[in-house]
Amino acid sequence: MKYLARTATGDPLLGDEEGYVPLGAVEPDAERVRDALPRAAAGTLGDAADATADPVPAEDLSFGAPLASFGKLWGIGLNYEEHAGDLDEQRPAEPASFMKPSSVLTGPGGPIRLPPESQSERVTAEAELAVVMGRTCRNVAEDGVEDVIAGFLPVIDMTAEDVLQRNPRFLTRAKSYDTFLVPGPAIAVPEGPLDLAGLSVRTEVNGEVRAENEIRNMLFPPAEIVSFHSDVMTLEPGDLFSTGTPGAAPIDPGDEVRAVVESVGSVGAPVTR
Repeated sequence: MKYLARTATGDPLLGDEEGYVPLGAVEPDAERVRDALPRAAAGTLGDAADATADPVPAEDLSFGAPLASFGKLWGIGLNYEEHAGDLDEQRPAEPASFMKPSSVLTGPGGPIRLPPESQSERVTAEAELAVVMGRTCRNVAEDGVEDVIAGFLPVIDMTAEDVLQRNPRFLTRAKSYDTFLVPGPAIAVPEGPLDLAGLSVRTEVNGEVRAENEIRNMLFPPAEIVSFHSDVMTLEPGDLFSTGTPGAAPIDPGDEVRAVVESVGSVGAPVTR
């Protein structure tokens, strides 16, 4: 697995299991991580081991978000049948998608800031696998999605659940408070076909697993999600799809939330108000 990331000060990085090197030490003409996304999708991204610099272990680095700015932020609701049952919702016949504004993003490590209690008294956190687009595309068949995806990362998504329960038309507001999306610190770029189906996604709060399921149990797998939405609109490098959660957990100030996606990565954040 290769990894695209940025330091907390915005320097682009390329990594592997040994550590991270400056992206420019491998891809001299790539000034930003965004410049490397099409190469990641095409399978032509260089190797950190070939860099003209020594790798720095991940634990010695402070990471910012892997992109200075993402593109469109798509979320997919009710994508695990068990989670839909928890919410007393019917299984959707098509992806139950919604969009979030860019202002929801906060860096890896958060914090997640809850809205005033006068606006919401019940916020839930949800671990999800996210897909990052690497190429501009339209009308992509499912068997061609691998050629337009740059990679994957874990995210923590949040919902003001009491706002949503008042009226389903309030979904956008319930999902759009500042800091309601925490991306992982690195985009995982597979070096070959990645069997997502066998991987698990889990939501942890204060070290306790609150929900876990395998990607094979998604109603709409990542390739179908990307293909479906590419028939709706042009997708561009940096667009992100949060593919749904196996389960949500209520969170309160002082909690520590973590999203763990097997073989992809993890991201954690403290909760404040």
